[in-house]
Amino acid sequence: MPRPALEPPTPDGSAGLRLAPLDTSVDSHLQIKEVVYRRLVRAIVELELEPGRQLRERQLAEQMGVSKTPIREAIVRLEKEGLVTVAPYRGAIVRGYSHGDVREIYELRELLEGFCARRAAMQITESDETDLRANVRRSRALLDQGTTDDIPALFDEFDRILYRQAAGHRIGGLLVELDLHLERLGNLTVGVPGRLDASVRQHEEIVTEITKRDPVGAEAACREHIRSVFADLINALPEQLTRTPIA
Repeated sequence: MPRPALEPPTPDGSAGLRLAPLDTSVDSHLQIKEVVYRRLVRAIVELELEPGRQLRERQLAEQMGVSKTPIREAIVRLEKEGLVTVAPYRGAIVRGYSHGDVREIYELRELLEGFCARRAAMQITESDETDLRANVRRSRALLDQGTTDDIPALFDEFDRILYRQAAGHRIGGLLVELDLHLERLGNLTVGVPGRLDASVRQHEEIVTEITKRDPVGAEAACREHIRSVFADLINALPEQLTRTPIA
């Protein structure tokens, strides 16, 4: 997806912060605190709230039309997930990533997704294999047509199918913990020249190895893909994302 434009913050990090009031009717089955949390997560992951942005409880509460309590509870959860940091005298601040943080995240991703690809080659269900094949065919067709807007969503779907191969395994839980950071960082690579082409080709190679029932080949192809994405990301990493590195 295209990266949203970022407004430069003022010295206190608050300028340009505008979140629409919550439409609780859309998520009427959820508690307000969960709706608030999900809204803030999406704003951070999609770079609507960029690194260095100060999250003021009163301002957020007024803009979202809620009390400060669900805002405060959401910030606690976001801090645990590494998306914000609470600094003395400054309050909650959206976190960024140092190059070392990104390397660590992608080293973990390489290990975990490589494991999922290996398991897929050994025990993938007919349904998941059908979905993977359809996914890469659709990605290739869109790429060849020059219609690329929907390709990032297909990439996300590809990853989710791979992640399903770790169901019931502890690695599945680790992937869940990384997922928000991977999605956030992944939003930065879509515009890198040649990245879509490379990812479509690499996904095709992974699926080929899985359908050949070659666990070693599937893991190797997946790990090579992750290393390729990391190389592009680290070169494209904007200054905004490194403003407040994870401690």
